[in-house]
Amino acid sequence: MNTRRANPPSNEPHPAALPTKTVRRISDLMNHGLVGPSEVDGLERVAERFSVAITPDLVELIDPRDPADPIAKQFVPSKRELRILPEERVDPIGDDPFTPVKGITHRYPDRLLLKPVHVCPSYCRFCFRREKVGPGSEVLSREELQTALAYVKAHGEVWEVILSGGDPLILPPQKLAEIVQALAAIEHVRVLRVHTRVPVMDPSRIDAEMISALRAENVTTYVVLHTNHGKELSPKARQACARIVDAGIPMLAQTVLLKDVNDNAETLAQLFRELVVLRVKPYYLHHGDLAVGTAHFRTSIAEGQAIMRELRGRLSGIAQPTYVLDIPGGFGKVPIGPTYLGEPEEDGARKVLDPWGDEHVYPPKRSER
Repeated sequence: MNTRRANPPSNEPHPAALPTKTVRRISDLMNHGLVGPSEVDGLERVAERFSVAITPDLVELIDPRDPADPIAKQFVPSKRELRILPEERVDPIGDDPFTPVKGITHRYPDRLLLKPVHVCPSYCRFCFRREKVGPGSEVLSREELQTALAYVKAHGEVWEVILSGGDPLILPPQKLAEIVQALAAIEHVRVLRVHTRVPVMDPSRIDAEMISALRAENVTTYVVLHTNHGKELSPKARQACARIVDAGIPMLAQTVLLKDVNDNAETLAQLFRELVVLRVKPYYLHHGDLAVGTAHFRTSIAEGQAIMRELRGRLSGIAQPTYVLDIPGGFGKVPIGPTYLGEPEEDGARKVLDPWGDEHVYPPKRSER
């Protein structure tokens, strides 16, 4: 990770005053002790290609004395992002071939993405849409939004609409409410799923007005929180989640498996347990996508499967997400967790592993008399 400023006195949690607005410039990252002076020139080249933004709430969570800080690793740029591998892609999960009109991605028959905005409060360094999001990125105009909504209305097979982007909760509540109400007015749309990091990145946005905007008659809203490490669940983030759930909106969570951030069973177990305590169901654990400049974040699939196998033996079922791979090229998500069941033998029995790695036969063989 980046070189940090020398340790401040123990009674000072941060080497510089916390920012009052989102940090976007490399020089400001240096001023807040998040990168060293020798890194500035190289990181300016990173910032020319990939957007940089870290909210005050996230900066407050970073310990600049810790080179392994999991928040810094996710949001502070690194020169390693300039290393691009041949297999990496600008559109790693294949959104573009499934974009019939601007703002819509329709890959699965019964559900689609509606992306009204390509801006986020902060920018994850591993984002699979990192070439498309950032300040100055497109926001759907009123005419484009109406065209997108008309597409949803014309496709009666669409049962669920997923608001994504960018982060839809960066929109003003009034604008968000207009979109939600328009979707709720489409008879065949029964479920609205909102994907967001705002409760972690900028929890004060989750106020009464925002929660009201998320709700509408005739449609059931789910909020899916993207969170990767227990340190992200600050007191303010926890309060934001509580406000959503207390309003009757169920929450799920999705996590990306990230090397040197959460690539061990202990870290993930702590995160998933805390989410369940917060009434947020862990939903997906994503294998890292082949986004450009993100090789230093990716684990192997075998490493991910080993972690999931360990979690199976130590973590409650309600805290278990599904480990998934989004197949490059737009071929969809598939579960890639470890296998416990062997191939059938001649008598039809199979060998099966228990959560602790011991082998058994199913169905059990009858005892000889």
